[in-house]
Amino acid sequence: MKLKFTKMHGAGNDFVVVDAINQDIHLTPEQWRFVADRRFGIGADQILVVEKPQSDDVDFRYRIYNADGGEVEQCGNGARAFVRFVTEKGLTDKQAIRVQTMSGIIEPRLEADGGITVDMGAPILDPAQVPFNNEGLLGKVEGDETLWPLELPGGTCWVGAVSMGNPHAVQIVSDVDKAPVQEHGTLIERHPRFPRRVNAGFMQVINPHEIKLRVFERGAGETLACGTGACAAVVSGIRRGMLSSPVKVHTRGGDLSIAWAGNNQPVMMTGPAVTVFEGEITL
Repeated sequence: MKLKFTKMHGAGNDFVVVDAINQDIHLTPEQWRFVADRRFGIGADQILVVEKPQSDDVDFRYRIYNADGGEVEQCGNGARAFVRFVTEKGLTDKQAIRVQTMSGIIEPRLEADGGITVDMGAPILDPAQVPFNNEGLLGKVEGDETLWPLELPGGTCWVGAVSMGNPHAVQIVSDVDKAPVQEHGTLIERHPRFPRRVNAGFMQVINPHEIKLRVFERGAGETLACGTGACAAVVSGIRRGMLSSPVKVHTRGGDLSIAWAGNNQPVMMTGPAVTVFEGEITL
């Protein structure tokens, strides 16, 4: 079969976006892996699939596949690319849309300056719902945040467990450029305390309104930016009393702006989304 696609990125987090409204798409995990492969396929951190809504209260359904072929719940940078795609393709003329994801409904909005803001919903902080198995662990409290010890070869790291529709383990590092992101990210991603695996965030606090962040993403490895990772890091930092909303997040691919009023309020993420090229590939 021939697959029409659009290559996009949000702050360097790159995507293959597929219109499943105007073409019939039924791919296997192996085929998704081929599409994401940077040597033999197109190359992407995630593949985003645009589908018709399954209910009258939303505009689209949004499905996400990681580079390993597995379907996942959420992708913040991808949500911005999603808005840019459906707008440029004429699939909607709305400035704000409601989109169904595996983890619930999100509400991205196209701003007048070309940026895109996504209502990512309220963070999930209950360990059981992240999900994170804290049975038998003795955590330590900083502000409103409970930090949990993760045993790794060579020592213990302390993480905040946050879900933004997908699980994140956020730790503070003194210098994000020297942090062992590849080595520890691999171990944290598959740590047995996280039954669905986890995205490992490494955050350096510059000041209460500014951080640097690197994220080792579940099923993709380190990416140049991670939208849900930025949201989770800011939530964890605010709860620890180290950050104040709004927060500028410097990733290796660009900057994101994250705002959160606390409690059960939604996390708002603003950033870029860029179309790179379009093409067709035979599978």
